[in-house]
Amino acid sequence: MLAAWPGISNVAMIVATYLARRLEPKELARIRPNYFFDPVGVVVRSNIVEEPQFPQSIFYYYKNPHGEDLIIFLGEDQPPAKSYDLANLIVDVAERYHVQRIYTCAAAVTRIHHTEQPRVWGVGTAPDLCKELASYGAFLGGNLQIAGLNGLLLGVAKERGLEGACLLGEVPNYAARMHNPMAALAVVRVISEMLKLKINLNELIALAEDGRERMKQVAAEAMEEYIDYFTEPIWESGEDESEEE
Repeated sequence: MLAAWPGISNVAMIVATYLARRLEPKELARIRPNYFFDPVGVVVRSNIVEEPQFPQSIFYYYKNPHGEDLIIFLGEDQPPAKSYDLANLIVDVAERYHVQRIYTCAAAVTRIHHTEQPRVWGVGTAPDLCKELASYGAFLGGNLQIAGLNGLLLGVAKERGLEGACLLGEVPNYAARMHNPMAALAVVRVISEMLKLKINLNELIALAEDGRERMKQVAAEAMEEYIDYFTEPIWESGEDESEEE
């Protein structure tokens, strides 16, 4: 099973939604949202009040002709409370369908520059699993924290005796709020190899190239603001000195 929720740089959702679009899995089940989410308002269209809207949490099933079958879980949002209950519910579904291992994805915020190729960090619920991740090129970074359900689900899986692994794509610390398809592409390449998924990556490669250009532009604008704030034009400095003389 691969499960994903929105998180830093939206890495997890880019990975999972891209795989879902390319694999075209069948819908398996939906979680009833009203136990986990409370709507805080309604939308009005042409003066007509619409019904309360809830984030969707959907399971999909893919029959893999090249390897193990795959369940993909996509959560549109993380609940403000009851995350532990939701994680246990997802593990219930995993156990019902005899899932061997649960995967999640996330972002590893590092000092990487946006022009560098992001690494994929790997963590697992057991030492042997970490060694397996390393054999696929994942970097074992030691101590870290994975926030939200993309991390908590693995803790619940371990608590209940299931294997769990998280693949984290590196994102620059100065661009953690931007969507990062470059990091997602790096993760998709690793997880596709691990799960023997045959998918076309051309669209995601194009998205990664566009994302890198946007990040380059944002970095240039930020540098201009930094220079303007911390420097003074020479001619202004010269005027001050001549007045003092």
